Amino acid sequence: MRQNLEYYQAVSKYLDETRDLLANLDSEDIGAIIEAILKAQRDGVKIFVLGNGGSASTASHFVTDLGKGVIPTEGSRFKMYSLTDNVPLITAWANDAGYERIFEEQLENLVEEGDVVIGISGSGNSPNVLRAMELARARRALAIGLTGYQGGKLKALCDLCVVVPSEHMDQIENVHMILQHLICIVSRDILLSVPALSVANGPNGGKAW
Repeated sequence: MRQNLEYYQAVSKYLDETRDLLANLDSEDIGAIIEAILKAQRDGVKIFVLGNGGSASTASHFVTDLGKGVIPTEGSRFKMYSLTDNVPLITAWANDAGYERIFEEQLENLVEEGDVVIGISGSGNSPNVLRAMELARARRALAIGLTGYQGGKLKALCDLCVVVPSEHMDQIENVHMILQHLICIVSRDILLSVPALSVANGPNGGKAW
């Protein structure tokens, strides 16, 4: 019985921490990111997403949910690109130029003025993410960050940034995943409310989720 109580307390503590982090996020910052993403769809520009480790999986998930799950009936679809999924290209750049350049070199071929680059880094200090965001700014792309701790170096490189104020990487990654779902779902619902930009196949946007 004592062991069960310890498990219950540990679970409750973890869930309470997650709720507190979510409650302390700035809804205006999140809203500004949603507005920027919807503008990218209207303008037909590209959105690139990148990150390492758990953040790499969040980047891939983000591109899947927004690229497939939110399909306007008029206007262009979201032009979403994950820079974490082409393993041969990533390893080629890592081998020949260094791991810190794996995202920068991919962007060098693709990013243009007006595009959107979303960098996800729990610490905010991943060198390859920082280099990619520096290139984004140099090319006059919109730089968006999802980070943790105090924001790290990434925060200063972003036009828009949400910082998850936690010292625990698992909690930061939890909230980043919730944020990408929130951004996708709110974007979908906003498009549904505008007849000219409604999402095909009903409220689940083709049942992507």
